[in-house]
Amino acid sequence: MKLLVLNNLASGYGEGAIYDFVRSFAADGDEVCLRSTDGTTELESLITDARDFDAVIASGGDGTVTTTAYSLAGTGIPVMPFPAGTANLLALNLAAPNEPHALAKMLRAGITLDFDMAEIEFRADDGESAKKGFGIMAGAGYDAMIMKGAQPSKRLLGPMAYFSAALANPLPPTSKITLTLDGETVEEEGLGILIVNFSKIQFDISVTNKNSPRDGLLDIVVLKAENAFGLLPALFARAIDHEGNFKDSPETIETFQAREVVVEADPPMQIQYDGEVAKATTPFAARILPSAARFVVSEECVELFGAEGDAKLAPWTDREA
Repeated sequence: MKLLVLNNLASGYGEGAIYDFVRSFAADGDEVCLRSTDGTTELESLITDARDFDAVIASGGDGTVTTTAYSLAGTGIPVMPFPAGTANLLALNLAAPNEPHALAKMLRAGITLDFDMAEIEFRADDGESAKKGFGIMAGAGYDAMIMKGAQPSKRLLGPMAYFSAALANPLPPTSKITLTLDGETVEEEGLGILIVNFSKIQFDISVTNKNSPRDGLLDIVVLKAENAFGLLPALFARAIDHEGNFKDSPETIETFQAREVVVEADPPMQIQYDGEVAKATTPFAARILPSAARFVVSEECVELFGAEGDAKLAPWTDREA
């Protein structure tokens, strides 16, 4: 196999598990190309020749994985998320193992499944138009406030940094939110909005009743509670109801679906996408990119998300046979 490994040196705790993965994976005749960045070198510049490799390993946090998958969207090049960040939500949603040797074994098995990606477009504070990909969720308001508040303590507290940031901001401001959903306008009021592809976040909480990253639709979640004390119990109720029976309360959470959405807010809300806090505020637009990302996945992931015939074996499994 020819393997391209992208290593984000600035992600997570810097424990170097990706090197254990390479040692565990490499066998006779294999070629492993390791390219690293600490954020100075643009990740996109490291994958311009990705078609020359059998698969791409994205080692880092969710931003690293999403940037890689978005850059390769629609190419059919298999991407394997390597969970080396703080939260690693995409790997969590994909039911991927965390241990390097298990990940090497999963890659050799070569099971792939296509998932939706999403795209967000906004105007940055410097006036420049920006277009970014996201795999899990984007949003504005309270969630962006939590992401920003968690940044200083992520290395120390790990996923608990997000919970700590939520509790530190119990009374976030609300805005009048205008949504244009596939051309239809809806007006709401709330403390934030989430645009969801994969729905599971920290502490096994799902922000929608179903995790549907292969349906060609975005879930749009309006956080309508007046404060965090009203919102957090609703979210934690979802964490303990694994049967998906939790019903939205119109006073707390309201959910819509669309292929494209335009979000406006008065007063404006700060934007985030897959945990990256943008130097921008609403308005923004988001759209779904159906089946745009091909991920190397576990058998458990296929059981969760695959329909009969959806999962494919990568070409290298045929060569080994």
